Amino acid sequence: MYFKIFPLDLVSLIGPNGGGKTTLFRLLLGLLKPGRGTIKIFGQPPERARTRVGYVPQYARFDPRFPISVGDVVAMGRLGNLRTGPYRATDREAALQALEEVGLADLRYRPFADLSGGQRQRVLIARALASKPELLLLDEPTANVDRTAEARLYELLRKLNRRLTILMASHDVGFVTKFVKQCLCVNRNVILHPTAKLDGGIIRQLYGSEMAVVRHDHELPATGVEDGNA
Repeated sequence: MYFKIFPLDLVSLIGPNGGGKTTLFRLLLGLLKPGRGTIKIFGQPPERARTRVGYVPQYARFDPRFPISVGDVVAMGRLGNLRTGPYRATDREAALQALEEVGLADLRYRPFADLSGGQRQRVLIARALASKPELLLLDEPTANVDRTAEARLYELLRKLNRRLTILMASHDVGFVTKFVKQCLCVNRNVILHPTAKLDGGIIRQLYGSEMAVVRHDHELPATGVEDGNA
C-alpha cells in the first residue's frame, strides 16, 4: 500500500471498527513500528517529526473529581517543549491563543469536568494546537457529541485547514463531504480516494455490505423541493 498526503490537505480516514484506523495513527505518531515498509512525516521518521504533529485521541480518560481547569488541560500541550520547571510565559500565551482559536478562551478558568461533550472536544483540539503543529491528527473527533456540536467541530476544522494539514478518522461514511478533500479508506489495506469518487462499490469493498452514503456537497433549492417532488 502507498499513499501521500500533501500540505493543507484535509483527509477523512474512514473504515469499519477494527479496520486499523487507530493502528495507522499510532504508526504515524511513531508509537508503533511498521512490520515492513517505511513511513515518513515531513521527510523524517515519525518519532523525529513528532513535535510537528498534534494529536487528538478518540477518548479522553479523566477523573471528573480531579480539579483541573480548562486552561491547565490546554497547557499540557506544551509539555513537549518543557525541559524542567513550571510553564513559562510563552507556554501560557500559546495555550491562551489555542483556546481563542477554538472559541473557548472565556472558559479557561472553568473546571474541565463542567463542560459539555462538544466543549471538551474543542478543548482537546486546543491542547493539540498549543504545541504549534503543522499536521493535526484527530481520532473520531465527533464521537459522543450531538449534531450541533458536530457541525461546530467541522466548521472549526475547516478554519484550521487554512493553515494546517488535517487527517481525521471516522467510521461514519455519512461525514460532511463538502469539508473533506480526500478519503483514506482503511480496512487492513489503505487506499486513498478523492471524495468525489467515493461510491457504492468502494463502500462495499470497504465495509463488506451495502451502506447508504449521505452526500452534502449539493445544495437544495430554498424551498427544499426539486423538480416538483418532495
